[in-house]
Amino acid sequence: MPRFLLLVVYMAVCRVTSVHAGFTATHLFPASGSTAVNPDTPLRLTFSSAPVLGAAGQFRIHDAGTQSIVATLDVTAVVATKSIGGLDHYNYYTLLITDREVTLCPPPGALAYGHRYYVTADAGVLKNSTEIFSALESPTAWNFTTKPTPPVAGATRLTVAADGSGDFSTVQAALDYIPLGNTTPVTLLVRKGTYREIIFFTDKHGVTILGEDRHATIIAYPNNAKFNGSGGNPFAGRTPNPSGEAPKRGGSIYRRGMFLAHRVNDFTLANLTLHNTTPQGGTQAEALIVNATTIARTIIKDVDFYSFQDTIQINGQAYLSNCLIEGDVDFMWGTGPSFFESCIARSLRSGAYFTQIRNPATNHGFVYLRCRFEGAPSVTDNYLSRIEPHRFPHSEVVLVDCVLSSAVGAAGWQLQPAPAGTPPGITTDLQFWEHNSRTPTDESADVSQRHPASRQLQSPSDDALIADYRNPTFVLGGNWRPRRAAIFKP
Repeated sequence: MPRFLLLVVYMAVCRVTSVHAGFTATHLFPASGSTAVNPDTPLRLTFSSAPVLGAAGQFRIHDAGTQSIVATLDVTAVVATKSIGGLDHYNYYTLLITDREVTLCPPPGALAYGHRYYVTADAGVLKNSTEIFSALESPTAWNFTTKPTPPVAGATRLTVAADGSGDFSTVQAALDYIPLGNTTPVTLLVRKGTYREIIFFTDKHGVTILGEDRHATIIAYPNNAKFNGSGGNPFAGRTPNPSGEAPKRGGSIYRRGMFLAHRVNDFTLANLTLHNTTPQGGTQAEALIVNATTIARTIIKDVDFYSFQDTIQINGQAYLSNCLIEGDVDFMWGTGPSFFESCIARSLRSGAYFTQIRNPATNHGFVYLRCRFEGAPSVTDNYLSRIEPHRFPHSEVVLVDCVLSSAVGAAGWQLQPAPAGTPPGITTDLQFWEHNSRTPTDESADVSQRHPASRQLQSPSDDALIADYRNPTFVLGGNWRPRRAAIFKP
């Protein structure tokens, strides 16, 4: 045999023999032998080094009582479809790898209360650079028993805990527990931990989702328009489901957001982090979408939002206080009316846009009071807002007493031209307004080069108007006093 062929064979043999069985998890969750496990618990394996998916093989979850397989997770087909909160045709990952952790996500309803289960897996379903995963074959290698019964119906305070110590292990399961049409206030206390899930709920009012720790209670998932593409209608209704289960929702509802609260009243989200982990350039990927009404009374307080394009979309009446919103393109958008107080908006890209607001003439848009518009290091020349006036002639973005860093460009505002053959937009009803914009060193911001369609509100001639825009009740309507409503204890 020629020498170079011998060398190729030798190298191939070395590559094969250097990858051998023996890659085992250092930690299983729930631990083998655990009892009182929530049926909604995602199963997790932790390794000493970063795993990747193998070329073939399956994880299987067995019901120990019937010896039947209740869920099969194949490493060659990690994307499946399910219904979330009654909205069908959601893509989701059956296997998620994050750093050294692998999460197994069986389909909804696969596990039930009062059953014992065990997990098996083929050798090689996972691997690292030198080893392949050792098979799980014995029914005793990884087994657990679920809680005998669910929480008592009608509870008004529930705990969600990723470590399994709460009433539920996922936020979605806790929301599913709340009956359709609910108007009784219900608080979901979400303990510290990372919850890797897409969330959707609708027709359930008076819901408060309260994190235990703003920075350590994290909901994270890589959902986006490429993964769950669909048109979006913030006011889409629902159609009855003949099966008697949760109603089917209209196909025009956005599915690309990580967290979607649809047509709900008196919804409060507080003291946690929402992170859409879609990478930059990965298309539209909201961390939060609120599709409400102009009398919805939504409160969002002390929340950190992270994504890139379209980080938050707010449609309907909403009051946001002391929040951080980070993104790069149109990362605050919607129809409003929305009032932001003492929030931070942080841009991650130069020459991009903080907002794109599409309110009609019948309600206000987005108003910012004592907020800060800043950028990541070296980010410059952003626009506070952009709009197509021929499509959205009543777009309203008002800044009062806000701090603008060098991330905000001199023009401040942008009007996009109409396509060829389309009449140009009328800007007389456009409200791109500022009052008392300041620099981070508390000097008056240089607004001398602002877009001519924008306006600087002046004192004393505009004092009455300025006072109105400092008042969230004026902006949001409905005689609602959100500052009073937002005072609550964790």
